[in-house]
Order: sequence, then C-alpha cells, then structure tokens
Amino acid sequence: MLAFDSSDTPPTTEPAIKKPSHGSESYLALVWRRLRRSWTGMAGLILVGLLLIMAIFADFFAPMDPKATDVGFAPPQVMSFHDKDGNFVFQPRVYALSDSEELDPVTFQPIVGMDYDNPRLLGFFVKGAEYKLLGLIPADRHFFGSTDGQPVHFLGTDKFGRDVLSRAIIGSRISLTIALTVVFIVTLIGTTVGMVSGYFGGTFDVWLQRFVELVLAFPQLPLYLALTSLIPVTAPTNVFLAFVIIVMSALGWAQMSREVRGKTLALARIDYVRAAMAVGATDRRIILQHIFPNVMSHVIVAVTLAIPSVVLLESFLGFLGFAVKPPLISWGLMLQDTATYSVIGSYPWILSPVGFVLVTVFAFNALGDGLRDAVDPY
Repeated sequence: MLAFDSSDTPPTTEPAIKKPSHGSESYLALVWRRLRRSWTGMAGLILVGLLLIMAIFADFFAPMDPKATDVGFAPPQVMSFHDKDGNFVFQPRVYALSDSEELDPVTFQPIVGMDYDNPRLLGFFVKGAEYKLLGLIPADRHFFGSTDGQPVHFLGTDKFGRDVLSRAIIGSRISLTIALTVVFIVTLIGTTVGMVSGYFGGTFDVWLQRFVELVLAFPQLPLYLALTSLIPVTAPTNVFLAFVIIVMSALGWAQMSREVRGKTLALARIDYVRAAMAVGATDRRIILQHIFPNVMSHVIVAVTLAIPSVVLLESFLGFLGFAVKPPLISWGLMLQDTATYSVIGSYPWILSPVGFVLVTVFAFNALGDGLRDAVDPY
C-alpha cells in the first residue's frame, strides 16, 4: 500500500477577498472622489479658488494704482512680441498711448494712437505703485506690469483715465466680500430658524412660518432701493457698506429657512431621531448631532448657488447707485459708466467688469452643480 505524502499535493490557498478601496472612506472622502469626476465641478472649484486668491491679494495682482489717472477713455493696449519694424522679440511689450490733434467725428474727443517710438517692456514681479499687502505689509511688487513702472492699460481706461483692469481686480474684493458676508449671515439665520421651526412644530412653527411668509411677501427690489436711500451721502464708507450687507441679509434669509424647514420635517420622522427622543436626548443634542449634519449637504449646495445671486444683485444695485459709494470700488459701481448707449458704442472696453461678473457667476454655479451631485455619493 502506498503511503500518502501530504507534501505531494500542492497546498490549497483560498483567494483573499479584496475589499473595495473606498469601503472605509469617510463621507467627505466620498464626496471629494465623486466631485473629481465632474469636470464642471472641478472647473468651478478652480475658478472659485483663483477668484478668492485674486480678491485677497488684489493689490499684488493689480498692475497699477486704481486711483492713478492717465489718458481718459484710452483703448486697451495690446501686448506684442514684435518691435516697431516688425521683428520678433522674446520679451513682450506694449506701446504708450498718445493723443493726436485729430478729433473723433462722433464724440469730438482726441483720437488716441500708439506711440511706437516708446515701447514699454513687460515682466513679472515688477516694481510699481506702493501698497500694503493684506493691509499690513508695505510692498511695491506687482504680479505683472511694465519693467520701468510706466502705466499700462490692458483693458483700457475709464473717463477719468483710471486703469480698468486694476480697478476690476481691486473691485473683486468688495464684491466678493459683500457676497460672502451676506450669504454667511443668511445661511446662519436661515438654517437656525428652519431647523428650530421644523423640529419643534406645533403653534411655534405656525407663527414662525407666518413671519417668514411676511418677509417673503415684501417686494425686494423696491425695498432695497428704499432702505439704501435712507443712508446720508455724508455717511462713512464703512457704515454704508455695513448697511448694504444688513439690508441684503435681512431680506434673504427667509427662503433658506423655508428650505431647511422642509428638510427638518422629513428628518424628524426618521427612526434614529425618534430613538434619540425615546432615550431622553435633549432637543439641543438632537438638533446638533442628528439633524444639522443631515441638512448640511443641502445647505452647502444652497450657499454655492446663492453667492452668484448676491453678486448679480450687488452689481445691479451698484449700477443704479444704491450699493457702495466712492472711494470704494466694486464691479457694480464701475458699470455706472455704461449708463448711456453712446458711451458703450464709443468705448466698449468699459464693459470689462461684466466679464468678471460672468466668470464669478459661472464658477459658483458650476461648483454648486458639481456639489449637488457629489453630496449623495451612494
């Protein structure tokens, strides 16, 4: 009889079960992984990041002092890689603007031409107008501009000869500050009111919702104009800016609270919330630990979609003269120069702030659309 040798048989090994790599990922990791698959969401995220960096370091990115004056209504200077003889050169340059003795037959303004005998070389991290970085650190370096510190106007100048590009970059700080501050206040008040109203319900919810409906019933635009017109012209700029933010916030929180209330009413009937009530958890704990995390996904998306609305509202009110006042700069205030068709037809480059508004609205809407799909990874 042959003896059985266990060494003659190959060992049997069970194949290891490989778990999905994302099985133990957190909720935020799942949201980020799904957001990366959306090219519109990532494009919006990148643009939002660039806009915020530009607003924070606006003085550094602005090539000129936004208050410095030059030739009024000068056209944009085109960057060129050729000298006056048409030869290719590696260092880009622009040509200075000069007034001629001829007058425009429509506007009767001196015709502005290029002075090809005085090129201005361009470069990065050049010296220019002095400023305080973040309002604290004295500096004179700018991200780009002329190497000799001479004025350059990539988007032309306004009627006072101020550089449009520099003013638009500086104006992003005010416009985005108003939008982010208003949305923060609206989100804080609206989320709190909505969760409390939806959770407690009953008579408290009925009366609170009647107040919300009263706020929603106000015609917002006439009320904006009426309230902002109450501020004296001689009021300090900070007071005027704070009043504009308060008015926008006071009229914008009601819609957010109504949306959060609807989510809270649905969450209050879920089993784990009822179980927390049964074991004696306090109302504060249930709201903060069980309801608030579940409404945050909706709130985040609502915030990214509300910021463009506030930017557009600020631009509209600024165009009408009911938002910020000089010496502050905002995109809406810059658009006041476009009030007449004759100006737009003769000097179309003063519409440049519209491009900044469009990019901002697209960036936040694209990010909000990507987040709306990513907040539910399952």
